[in-house]
Formats: sequence, C-alpha cells, structure tokens
Amino acid sequence: MIPNTDSIEELAKFWDTHDRTDFEGELEEVTEPLVVRTKGISLSIDLQLAEARRLKKIARSKGVNETTVLRQWVLERLHELPRAGR
Repeated sequence: MIPNTDSIEELAKFWDTHDRTDFEGELEEVTEPLVVRTKGISLSIDLQLAEARRLKKIARSKGVNETTVLRQWVLERLHELPRAGR
C-alpha cells in the first residue's frame, strides 16, 4: 500500500525501497504539481562543529534533514511566544 502522506521524506523512503511496477493499478497520472512551495525567506545560522554534528545526528534519527529539524524547533518556539504588536 502506498503511504497516504504529504511528507516528501516519507515518500522518498518508500520509493527507495519499492518498485513502481508493483503499484501500477493504484497510480494515476497528474498534470498539476503535487507540491507547491510557498514563498518564504531563507536564513542561515552559524553553529560550532560539535553543535552541527549533534544536529545532524538528531535529524538522522528522525529520518529528516537538519533544516527540517531547525524549522520545526523555530516554529514550536514561535508558537509558544506571544505575538508582538497585539
């Protein structure tokens, strides 16, 4: 069964270990993009080597990349804080 998820990481893992021909009856052709990225800004941060290694280890244990972990942490923290200007 093909996973029902929007996670690119989960889908990539699935297709890395499965063959498309095993699911031909379940697949349909689409003409529109499946993933539409919203416009945002990119930020960079400086980490010490030990910090970057620790972050990479955490990300690997979750099966995602480092930027996904950092984004999740930032969003969690932002949701905890009161909004400015209210």
